[in-house]
Amino acid sequence: MRSSVSSLPKPRRLVRAMTATFIGGGMLAALAVMAVFGIDALDHAYPPPLDGPALATSAEMVDRDGRLLRAFATTDGRWRLKTTAKDVDPQFVRMLIAYEDRRFAEHGGIDVRALARATLQFLTHGRIVSGASTLTMQVARLIEPRESRSIGAKLRQMVRAWQLERRLTKAQILDIYLTHAPYGGNLEGVRAASLAYFGKEPRRLTVAESSLLVALPQLPERRRPDRHPHAAEAARARVLERAAVAAVIGEGEAERASLMPVPESRRPLPTLSPHLAELARRKVPAASTLRTTLVAPVQAALESVAKGAAERAGPRISVAMVMADAATGEILAEVGSSDYLDSSRKGWIDMTRVPRSPGSTLKPFIYGLAFEEGLVSQETVIEDRPADFFGYRPRNFDMTYQGDVTIRQALQLSLNVPAIRLLDAVGPSRLMLRMRRAGINPMLPVGEAPGLAIGLGGLGVSLRELVQLYAGLANEGHPVRLGDGVESAPGPIAGEPILDPVATWQVADILSGVLPPAGSARRGIAYKTGTSYGYRDAWSVGYDGRTVLGVWVGRADNGAVPGMTGYTTAAPVLFDAFAKSGIAGVPLPRAPAGAVRVAAQDLPISQRRFSMTTSGLLRANIREAAPQIVYPPEGARVDLGKDVSGVPLPLTLKLQGGRAPFRWLANGRPLADLSRRRINQWVPDGTGYSTLTVIDAAGRAASVRVFLQ
Repeated sequence: MRSSVSSLPKPRRLVRAMTATFIGGGMLAALAVMAVFGIDALDHAYPPPLDGPALATSAEMVDRDGRLLRAFATTDGRWRLKTTAKDVDPQFVRMLIAYEDRRFAEHGGIDVRALARATLQFLTHGRIVSGASTLTMQVARLIEPRESRSIGAKLRQMVRAWQLERRLTKAQILDIYLTHAPYGGNLEGVRAASLAYFGKEPRRLTVAESSLLVALPQLPERRRPDRHPHAAEAARARVLERAAVAAVIGEGEAERASLMPVPESRRPLPTLSPHLAELARRKVPAASTLRTTLVAPVQAALESVAKGAAERAGPRISVAMVMADAATGEILAEVGSSDYLDSSRKGWIDMTRVPRSPGSTLKPFIYGLAFEEGLVSQETVIEDRPADFFGYRPRNFDMTYQGDVTIRQALQLSLNVPAIRLLDAVGPSRLMLRMRRAGINPMLPVGEAPGLAIGLGGLGVSLRELVQLYAGLANEGHPVRLGDGVESAPGPIAGEPILDPVATWQVADILSGVLPPAGSARRGIAYKTGTSYGYRDAWSVGYDGRTVLGVWVGRADNGAVPGMTGYTTAAPVLFDAFAKSGIAGVPLPRAPAGAVRVAAQDLPISQRRFSMTTSGLLRANIREAAPQIVYPPEGARVDLGKDVSGVPLPLTLKLQGGRAPFRWLANGRPLADLSRRRINQWVPDGTGYSTLTVIDAAGRAASVRVFLQ
């Protein structure tokens, strides 16, 4: 019996067949479209966890050039430093891909060829001979760790790899692997492993180092070089023996690399500037990167110097240091204590911020004020003898007196009585004003006004503040605010200078002539030392033409250390730190226009000796002397100098005696205004001989003739 279909005429059978084919094809196409949309919907409904805790990285504090100063473990206790391909040696990346996933750039997350090969090997050998995991599949396992090694877990990993390839570029997938690959213990990522095993960033890895880092993630705990060095060495050898890797590293490199020993210990990650790191974490706890103004090599060098100096100084003694760029105010290194973890020295206390008595370190500013006012010159003779200033009787540190000394000798020897004589003349309140111009506010005893005792350390300043004050000297009198980029920003302080340029140069010229401590070589720096009352604080602050460094030595609990002085204890640390900082010395600034060292015989009579009554009053003020021009001196040849635009710089004029206000004349022409100060400035209209005249309120006059060039 013939079927109904076959009984139909041939054209009708053809139409029905075509219709069935069309409907079937449409249904298959519809099913395919539905499958695509279904898979896409499932992909969006169950995306890979790209923002989960497994992807969190360690917070980092870095120096001004991006070098790691300190890393903080993640909440789960992992050292997981964010890493990109540009942070790693390019050859390491090539070796990794050659060993783990040669077709990484070609596949879509699943290498079908590798999967087929692995399946065939499993069927023929009855065991797993080679894996088929791509780098993308390994990343999927890192961001979503599997609970078991089952077929279901593997399929889930493959799906996740496909999802990752849809969302991320190959570079992004590689960066996740470089950041999260396991390296044993709580180390994750290439950077953490390189720092822990080799003590360096992975930008310049050797072949031996790269091959070890390629091998460890497969079995990180069994191959840890600090616990299983032989297993680590064997794993490294397998990487080097792989033909694809050999093609990357070149002929003969595998043999040479195999001879290198594997590291058998784990190094600590950088923990530089711990005090600033803890402060930064409290101040900005959510920040992933904390950028500072510090310079990592300088910070490491100064921390090493501080630790060694404290150990030599004895138990319970700590050392603190601050080094800064005097032109910008950037803190280049900051050591809060000699050892943060040493409880016997109370290392957790940041001694750069604790107010202490500065001893004699403020004397240069007293002398600077005296220079600025024209009261003295470097060769002016001053008395170093017992004196009584309304009941205040300062004594020298060694309880002896030198008699008549020059101003230069008095500052270099840090004599107390001459400094107080000058402070009495210029006034303690003026010294405080100049310190405030530098942006610091010293601590005074409650309810007390500044007195003469502040000249010998009778107030409180921190090491940071003292370095900021000296930064103004190093910056030719212009104050700057120190900053580390975390707590505060560095920069210039608007307003008047701490001292005028000529006075600043005179101070630097004297301090640069102080002999270095025993065993230290001259370094072309100007420096001053100080010792607080009772041997509780030893200080030394120095500077060259660009950098200023301050050192404090003492006990954090304010205990006395008999025999400890600024010159014998802190100054050697200062010179050692300057030498080991690695910062090239910049010469001190050249003398500005009008700054000269006048020989004793060429000084005007009023400047040849600085003399006071026992009540502290200048003898020149008892009988009002006639005015006398002390700078420029008679017959001087003065090099005016020019600024960057070629305009002549002003000439500083100074006088002694007389009664204010004063009228200055240059070549018979009066200057703009009357002045009550004994210091003025004049911009000459040319070079050659000029006559300068000053007339006081009583009509008395004084003149000098100078040659301007």
